[in-house]
Amino acid sequence: MATKIRFGGYQGDNSVHTRGARVFCDALTRIAGDTVEIEFQQNIVESGHKASDLLSMTESGELDGCYFSSSYLAERVPELALFDQHFTVPNRRLAYGVLDGSLGQRLAAEVADKTGFCVLGYWDNGLRQISSVATPFRQPDDCQGLKLRTLASDDHQRVFRALGFDPMAIDVRDLPDAVATGRVDAQENPLTNIYNFDLHKTHRVITLTGHLLGVALVLFNRKTVESWPPEVRAAVETAVMQATSEQRRFAEEDDEICAKALIDDGVTLVELSETEHAAFANATRDEVDKTRQRFGPELIALFEDDLAQVRT
Repeated sequence: MATKIRFGGYQGDNSVHTRGARVFCDALTRIAGDTVEIEFQQNIVESGHKASDLLSMTESGELDGCYFSSSYLAERVPELALFDQHFTVPNRRLAYGVLDGSLGQRLAAEVADKTGFCVLGYWDNGLRQISSVATPFRQPDDCQGLKLRTLASDDHQRVFRALGFDPMAIDVRDLPDAVATGRVDAQENPLTNIYNFDLHKTHRVITLTGHLLGVALVLFNRKTVESWPPEVRAAVETAVMQATSEQRRFAEEDDEICAKALIDDGVTLVELSETEHAAFANATRDEVDKTRQRFGPELIALFEDDLAQVRT
């Protein structure tokens, strides 16, 4: 009898995550053949769920796997907040190298120890930028008193509060309406989300702050994974690895594609100078340091060692 695997997402056809998930499904079918039956529920929002329901659905076993932002698990797994250091974004390729090394293995072990999940991959969740109806954000003073939609993460909200924003956590399902109705003055997301969720139809100015390189965890129900025959688990791990390589390539390419599409649509993309970017980094440094204090010297040392190896 074939092992049935149910994988869930929350985005449309053009999403780099959806495309990555389809690569995973195709690769798994090719590798495992008739021993596995894969079902991909592409967008649970269309069924009335919140996007964040993917986590509870996977942990409970209603789904076997999903992708989702690491920030949503950082309260339960503090080590994941390593990815939430705003305005200190590393080179994308260096970040990949670190995630694919001993640090990524350590973080996966922490997730398995503290949750019902098993991490099988790290996907690119995009360089995050800030959009608004008409306001470019060239200095922290430009942010004062404005309502900003951000992720449901205390670390994220502390950072944006330090800039003067009034941060609000709003699920992806409700984000387009919050932008279109003016419930928020600004929001932060990768260009791919701004374009594919049509946020640019209302928010006509995007400041390229590049303040965070998001990470999407490829999560599976841990008990389910442990119950699979060894050959099924090996096939899933190989398929996720192949999908991860392609998803990261999609994400890098999509930045260029979406930037061109946004400009063609008349959206203004605001580039920050090094001095302007440094002003944001300086304004948020104390809050980022608070986040780093939770990691402990061992994790920081592991991160720095892995980074040094990748650079060589």
